[in-house]
Amino acid sequence: MSDAAASVNFLSGVKIVDLTQFEAGPSCTGALAWLGADVVKIENPRMGDPGRRLRPGQPDDDPYYFHVFNANKRSMTVNLKSPAGLALVKDMLRGADVCIENFAPGAIERLGLGYDVVRALNPSIIYAQVKGFGEGSPYQNNLAFDMIAQACGGTFSVTGEADGPPTRPGISLGDTGTGMTMAITILGALYRRRETGQGCRLQVAMQDAILHYMRINFATQGRTGKVAERGGSKVPGIVNAPMGLYPCAPGGPNDYVYIMTSRANPDHWDRLLKLIGREDLIGDAIYATPEDRVAREPEVDAIIAAWTRQHTKHEAMRAIGDAGIPAGAVFDTMELHDDPTFEARGIMQVMRHPVHRPFKMPAWPVRIDGKPPAVTPSPVLGEHTDAVLGEWLGLNAQAIAALRAEGAV
Repeated sequence: MSDAAASVNFLSGVKIVDLTQFEAGPSCTGALAWLGADVVKIENPRMGDPGRRLRPGQPDDDPYYFHVFNANKRSMTVNLKSPAGLALVKDMLRGADVCIENFAPGAIERLGLGYDVVRALNPSIIYAQVKGFGEGSPYQNNLAFDMIAQACGGTFSVTGEADGPPTRPGISLGDTGTGMTMAITILGALYRRRETGQGCRLQVAMQDAILHYMRINFATQGRTGKVAERGGSKVPGIVNAPMGLYPCAPGGPNDYVYIMTSRANPDHWDRLLKLIGREDLIGDAIYATPEDRVAREPEVDAIIAAWTRQHTKHEAMRAIGDAGIPAGAVFDTMELHDDPTFEARGIMQVMRHPVHRPFKMPAWPVRIDGKPPAVTPSPVLGEHTDAVLGEWLGLNAQAIAALRAEGAV
């Protein structure tokens, strides 16, 4: 374990039966695992979570997607279509605190693990479901992935250039964003259950969760009475200049710095002019107010870009930030990966896996008493089957061997 990270036991003793796959559900259970819950991932014995990207008869050459959503968990292989395998999971659910699934609509019920069944087994369980579309939606039976949820939830409509087509944002808000809303809600449900013993059913749809992340856009619509628009690197509804991306040396695809001066602080404009050596424009009436600068935005952008092109994005960000003006360089994934300060602070950690090569990945970003939680490897398929059966259900080696012979695990 790195000295920059620590074991976290906030959820020590919390048992979670994880029936999730791909990203939206695993993001949720992953968050709880970072906080110390015992998350047991129930997987198909043959292939496991489809997110493993396993290739039949060949070594896995792309484990990284699975790593980042399943660190700190345990894997147990169970044949849910076997009566004995299904009975095992039901026994686990009797003693579990949380059950979560994100199968296709209707699949969990067909397996015999729907809410009514599980609640009868364990009335105090927190039963959580992640779907693409919500009950009552005209699309409630449709399948969805991240990009489907983002298209239907609105983020495509506000992303891209103002005169261009809708664009998919470059991050998986539909999947991971939905997982975070469910994880927070599960924590609230666990807190109430500790006081009352009361379980509950939690349901979140990816489309519905996206609306939560669109709050500023709905606020803009409320203010203007018009549909929220795309603005490229600008922020629609915030009328100020300079604001946006400015090119930097040496001119690579991500050699830009974002500068945002504030309408609430008129000193930003004068500070920026002084920094770039254009003191001659301080007090110039044609650039005096934000409205004046917006009216001449192409001129303003050209003035700023003439300076930024002479500096790297790192130099520009540092100088502009030191002048008291918000600025951010556009860092790509390799630059972020190679920045030693993230690893030194435990925000990026190296997963040392028993099968795959070491992999540096983003860790949980919240520091707890100075350190974030430590990463442990994502599980090899079925790695913890025997241990979980022993710890959760008290089965001995002979009983587990019998289950294997029967094809239940």
